Amino acid sequence: MRWWLPGSVMTAVTAVTVAAAHTPAQSVARFVNPPTLTRPSGYSQVAVASPGRTIYTAGQVSRDASGTIVGVGDIRIQTRQAFTNLKAAIEAGGGTLRDVVKITTYVVDMSHLPVFAEVRQEFFDENPPASSVVQVVRLGSGDALIQIEGIAVVAE
Repeated sequence: MRWWLPGSVMTAVTAVTVAAAHTPAQSVARFVNPPTLTRPSGYSQVAVASPGRTIYTAGQVSRDASGTIVGVGDIRIQTRQAFTNLKAAIEAGGGTLRDVVKITTYVVDMSHLPVFAEVRQEFFDENPPASSVVQVVRLGSGDALIQIEGIAVVAE
């Protein structure tokens, strides 16, 4: 059977095929679940890829270390806790918030953007990272109003 795929799709298929060929002993990623974040089920809070030092975080909501949502119904408290969790995740991977190059934020209501932007400024005062915000119908945690994921690059 012969498949025709556009160039960009073929590249993606080739990359997936190559990645799938790696055995666990050849893994270039380290997965971390810091004790200051809730213990996840089915994913890692932080993945650190090598060579180089790129840190990818799972989306952080306003859960405390015990897994309880902090600030139910309060976007300011939830945003602050989500950024605090993002900071802890990046630090667990060996970086700081200054190393964050990209965040993606999911909100259940775009009217929360002014509060989000104000709190974000508390965490990224100079050289803020690239940022995307997406409105979603609901987040995985029913009481969560916001979820923030980040990518950081740490110099070797």
